[in-house]
Amino acid sequence: MRIAFTKMHGLGNDFVVLDARAAPLPAITRGFAQALADRRTGIGCDQLIVLEDAQVADFRMRIFNADGGEVESCGNASRAVALLHGKPARIETAGGMIEALPTDAGIAIDMGEPRFEWNQIPLAYAMDTLSMPVAWELLDQPTAVNVGNPHVIFFVEDCDRVELDRLGPEIEHDPLFPERVNVNVATVTGRDAIRLRVWERGVGLTRACGTGACATAIGAMRRGLVDRAVTVTLPGGPLRIEWNRAGRIIMTGPAAESFRGTFDARDFGG
Repeated sequence: MRIAFTKMHGLGNDFVVLDARAAPLPAITRGFAQALADRRTGIGCDQLIVLEDAQVADFRMRIFNADGGEVESCGNASRAVALLHGKPARIETAGGMIEALPTDAGIAIDMGEPRFEWNQIPLAYAMDTLSMPVAWELLDQPTAVNVGNPHVIFFVEDCDRVELDRLGPEIEHDPLFPERVNVNVATVTGRDAIRLRVWERGVGLTRACGTGACATAIGAMRRGLVDRAVTVTLPGGPLRIEWNRAGRIIMTGPAAESFRGTFDARDFGG
């Protein structure tokens, strides 16, 4: 069985997109997703994205991280599939319904409302999520936000100096986070500007993380560090994040198609 794919990225956070609406796909197992994501023996990506029919949305988006685990939400992938769709869309995800709108500034995604309760993150036990009384070496008192998937954010003097490749996996797998967690280190550089690096759950260091940018912006807004609209600059480039008066997060940024091709499903265990 030969399967068509589209390789895409949002600020360097890259995806292999499969469309189950166009042709049947084999079962998406952890091993199959891992094999496709492998950058040496597969197509290579941070996330595998599968598009399916939906009853109450234009389509459903399923998201598999490079380790093969299925996750709830991906902001950069949302912009990528909206670019493929080519017009406004309602997209069903495991993290909730989102809406996409192409604009002159890129793709604007209504990511919904953030969640802050400890059991909505989720955490293993109750605590204040605005300033959590926990630390990993010099990283302390983070804030936690769920924007369709779980994030913990540390505000630091210089995010580039943090050994995120070492501390990221330790925090991701800490028992405090029963569903694991995305780890963000951020430096506020103005009332409308944040620099950010992300250790993404199941992926590792990425050039960009849309949900991480959303969660970090909301965390900074809750702490009064920034205004209600900010530019979050990741290694791959900037995203504009707004927390509007209706309480919804609007993320705006670019997406691009890299190339298209086909593969034999049997080569990857399909």
